[in-house]
Amino acid sequence: MKKFAFFLAAVLAVTPVAAFAQSADKSQNKSTYSKASYSEKDIVDTAVSAKMFDTLVAAVKAAGLVETLKSEGPFTVFAPTDEAFAKLPAGTVESLLKPENKEKLANILKYHVVSGKVMAADVVKMKYAKTVLGEKVKIKVKGDNVMVGGAKVIKTDVNSSNGVIHVIDTVLIPEQKMDIVDTAVSTNMFNTLVAAVKAADLVDTLKGKGPFTVFAPTDDAFKKLPAGTVENLLKPENKDMLVKVLTYHVVSGKVKAADVVKLDSAKTVQGQSVAIKVKDGKVMVDKANVIKTDVEASNGVIHVVDSVLLPN
Repeated sequence: MKKFAFFLAAVLAVTPVAAFAQSADKSQNKSTYSKASYSEKDIVDTAVSAKMFDTLVAAVKAAGLVETLKSEGPFTVFAPTDEAFAKLPAGTVESLLKPENKEKLANILKYHVVSGKVMAADVVKMKYAKTVLGEKVKIKVKGDNVMVGGAKVIKTDVNSSNGVIHVIDTVLIPEQKMDIVDTAVSTNMFNTLVAAVKAADLVDTLKGKGPFTVFAPTDDAFKKLPAGTVENLLKPENKDMLVKVLTYHVVSGKVKAADVVKLDSAKTVQGQSVAIKVKDGKVMVDKANVIKTDVEASNGVIHVVDSVLLPN
């Protein structure tokens, strides 16, 4: 611990100048020099002047985030160097910079930004940081290194007028979540539900932006229905009834388990409300037990239930 404390102190004192001072007497107080020279520039202009973030700056422009990162903030940016971007598979950067990939690029960049000004001395005390993308990035102190996600922090506490930059050696890529339908397919425990969603022509809806909260019955849940019920619902002439049953399992918005347990009921997109009850530490939705919670999807969340919910 003493070794790391000494290392961190050295980093805080030296690295901002090593990265950004264009001319300075090495014998002078580098921490003071760094703050005096760069605190008047915002994050974007600080990155531009460094001449080591050309790809990052180009990406910020392509994603339409310049004005955001020039605003009051404050922000903490884990900034990948040009060398970090060069480590990505060939063609990745060029693909991300295309107009049709603007949203994907913006999401990647937002995954490098944390609201507030978090200095290195505070970063090392954290296990994770919530990014402006909404996803958390892990922070780990390993020996003399500080890791953010899969990237090593190589320079710290580069001050700007609206925040601080910590330089990293690898581009952070947020986990690519699947939408609700693809998530259900991937688990291989919702085969009947997926077949029903397809038969009801609800695939595009549940792949849409949402967000949605789905109380998803397992294959075993469907097996508990009276014999022939599923086969009957899947018939084309019963499509309206199937839609009614399925939409009774869906709530608009992303309602995590911590919020579900505070509710007495939730209005479904079918129009009726499901009853919610917490009993002996178990959560029930109508007569179904919630057996797994907070299965994340890109457009919402799934809570797994052990019985099919049937509207009146």
